[in-house]
Amino acid sequence: MSCTGCAKGSDGKPAGCKSNGYCSSDGCNKLDVFDWLAGVPLPNGQSPFDAVEVRFKSTRKGFYRNANALSLMPGDLVTVEASSGHDVGMVSLAGELVRAQMQRKGGSTDTYELRKVIRKSTQEDIDTWHAARKREDDTLVEARRMCQEARLDMKVSDVEYQGDGHRATFYYTSEQRIDFRDLLRKLADKFHVRVDMKQIGARQEAGRVGGIGSCGRELCCSTWLTDLRSVTTSAARYQQLALNPQKLAGQCGKLKCCLNYELDMYIEAIKSYPSTNAKLKTTRGTGMHVKTDIFAERMWYVFKKPGEPTAMAGFPIETVREILAKNKEGVEPEVDLHMAEEKPTTKVEDKSTDYENVLDGGEDLSRFDKKIKTGGKRRGRDGKKRKASGRATASAPGSAPEKSGQSPRQRREGRKRNGPPGDRPAKQEPRTDAGKAAPGTARPAGEKRSRDGRGRRRKGPKPDGPPPSGGPKPSDA
Repeated sequence: MSCTGCAKGSDGKPAGCKSNGYCSSDGCNKLDVFDWLAGVPLPNGQSPFDAVEVRFKSTRKGFYRNANALSLMPGDLVTVEASSGHDVGMVSLAGELVRAQMQRKGGSTDTYELRKVIRKSTQEDIDTWHAARKREDDTLVEARRMCQEARLDMKVSDVEYQGDGHRATFYYTSEQRIDFRDLLRKLADKFHVRVDMKQIGARQEAGRVGGIGSCGRELCCSTWLTDLRSVTTSAARYQQLALNPQKLAGQCGKLKCCLNYELDMYIEAIKSYPSTNAKLKTTRGTGMHVKTDIFAERMWYVFKKPGEPTAMAGFPIETVREILAKNKEGVEPEVDLHMAEEKPTTKVEDKSTDYENVLDGGEDLSRFDKKIKTGGKRRGRDGKKRKASGRATASAPGSAPEKSGQSPRQRREGRKRNGPPGDRPAKQEPRTDAGKAAPGTARPAGEKRSRDGRGRRRKGPKPDGPPPSGGPKPSDA
């Protein structure tokens, strides 16, 4: 709803139209009307219609009489009469289309009862109007706080200041009548303006505030929808929609207005279909209507027969009419309950395409789909399998191959206990009956010291004599 460069103006105005918010083809405002009579000359002797449509904040519009015969064009800022003082708005429509708009809204085309357009807005009027508009956000926050302190069951949704800044209108929504006389006095004393309270509905609130609907576009009530018609659940039933409040409700919490857009087409199509109250009497049981698929022209029935399971089937409209015609004759025809599952038999040409392997080197595209078999072997920190014979080749010549099941720490401790290969004794002394090595003898290779119940090493008697030549020291054992 805006031109391409609306946010690029350095002065804050739309950069595309240079007219403070109005575009000839489309607009940046809500509820814009395209003047399709613009540029069409009037017949000879006919004077132009002396009323214009003026737009104020958000979706509020009004008709005013151009008593001074000012040359007004859409987009001009004008100063108009108000209930007390004056207001500033923007001309949204002028000419003969204003007469059609007045007739469309059910009013008379007599302009003598309308309020007048005083003048085109001067710079002083525009500055006063802008200063008043800047106060609206702070006023809205303060008004909501005062309503909360007064414990009033109402929601203030918007605040609009008059062009001269002497009057403020508070729009609120409430489910019941509210006694806000005390609130009026507090608001008037707080902001030093005349206060008007106006109750609006949930749909009008959504139109004033605006938002994005579930379809991904701006709300219809804030962009182009001017008359808000009532929406009932029968509109969803006619369109065979599930009665889910979360999906059928809009931003305002009420049923979506777009449920009425295609309702007339559905009602017209259903009129030509057989009655949904009629039951189909067949040899497979009595069928009761469940739903109607208008686009596929098919009606669905549930068949019940004593002693048989319940079945549901969909028939074309012509088949339903034939069954009902036979029922009137007292005949129960034979039907195929699997008629809806039949697929249309259409010949499809088999166009086989020969694909060639364009990968060099014969790479297989499914090589990553094969599962990696671990085989239950241990893996190191680097993720590679350990080889049992790799350690034996890397050790010093003459040493025995180590077991693959030992951890690196166990292998280091074993090498430290055994000592260098050149210092090992050729033959170890036999162990005593107590399980300890004889004094002056070396501990056999790979044997650990015994531990007590607490996990501490038992210290044996230190050997008196020096260790034999060629063997390790007792301290190293």
